Amino acid sequence: MIIKMLSSCSCIRAIYIFLFVAVALPLSPASTVDALGPSATHNHIKSSSSCHRHQPLSASRCISSNTSMWLSAAAAASFDSSSNNNELDASSEATTSSLTTKQQKRLQQIRNEGGPLAFNTKFGALNPFAIYYGLVSIGLGLIWFMALSACQLMYKLTGNRVDRKRRIPVFLSHVWGTLLMTFTGCFPKVENGDIVKNFHKSGRKAMFVSNHNSWMDIPFLGYAIGWHNYKFVAKKELEKVPILGKAIKVAENVLVDRSDRKSQLLTLKQGIKWLDDGVNLCTFPEGTRSRSGRLMPFKNGAFKMAHKAGAPVIPISICGAADVMPSYWMFPYRRAGGGACKVIVHEPVESKGKTEEELAAAVRESIIAGLPEEQRPLPDEIVETVVAESLTSTTTKVELVNEKVIESTLTPAVTEDQLPLPSA
Repeated sequence: MIIKMLSSCSCIRAIYIFLFVAVALPLSPASTVDALGPSATHNHIKSSSSCHRHQPLSASRCISSNTSMWLSAAAAASFDSSSNNNELDASSEATTSSLTTKQQKRLQQIRNEGGPLAFNTKFGALNPFAIYYGLVSIGLGLIWFMALSACQLMYKLTGNRVDRKRRIPVFLSHVWGTLLMTFTGCFPKVENGDIVKNFHKSGRKAMFVSNHNSWMDIPFLGYAIGWHNYKFVAKKELEKVPILGKAIKVAENVLVDRSDRKSQLLTLKQGIKWLDDGVNLCTFPEGTRSRSGRLMPFKNGAFKMAHKAGAPVIPISICGAADVMPSYWMFPYRRAGGGACKVIVHEPVESKGKTEEELAAAVRESIIAGLPEEQRPLPDEIVETVVAESLTSTTTKVELVNEKVIESTLTPAVTEDQLPLPSA
């Protein structure tokens, strides 16, 4: 009604039209396109050309026409946006449903393994035995931590003139592991343990290597080596693990920073020096835990250390550790004793008279021979591992092995007859 009254006065009407144009026209075609999309562009151009062709039309009618087009385009864009939001909501609901299904399956798996009282947390699954194991581990760990701190203070006050080979912190760590396995019934069954005992009697030092698919592998490997001084070759990230990181630093274990090439060279020198000084080394040559449980490709650092120091390598197969403590459990959900887990020691593999590649292949064959079928690599993985990890010349060749093409570098020292057989 007010607009109709204002329109009756020509002067006021002109002012009204001017103000309306000043407000409406700054919405340029470009900004309208950005906000409303291609359909608005077409409608706007069509409307504008219509206004130019029909000059007798008044300014108010032309503006009214453009405004109507813009409003229509805005409504269309709003509808499109609503449709897109609906699609996104549907996609989000599907993703949430998928995650819920996976969580339900994992919870069912956890309860099948750990019993009806098992439950999942963001740090890993737990059941009554796992909680008990964790409390014992942490309780003993606090005593272990205080002893390590006292040991660290002693080294600082004496200027590292006492216990230069850092035997004391290794002894403390071994005490912690032995007590933990005693109170929780987690001692593994060791086969061929006499091989290690006889080797220690010889006075020689070696590199102990084993497969790795569970946290339980660490105390198991230490238990197999026995009450002797040894250093782990481990990734630097383990320094961040509470208590364990303290033990690693105080005992001066060999840490590898995989992102720093210079650090890797220093690590190699440190490992060789420990072997030359009469200290055993032990490591998991896969570099990390196997999530599938099957043996993964080896890194060559461990074999390079042993080869350059002229030290033998003692292969060890750890069986069933992941059955007791899978990667998604915070602590083991059942006891490892009673034959549930087994550690098999193999005869030492001499590094002298072999290339690094031959040494790695021989050790890998020994470890595979002691593993159960479900922990062994697939046949094509066995061949690919030797080709991909151990060969380092500049000649590139593409081989077809077990119907799988793999790119690798070949050296004259390694031939096809030196690769382990798939049945190994």
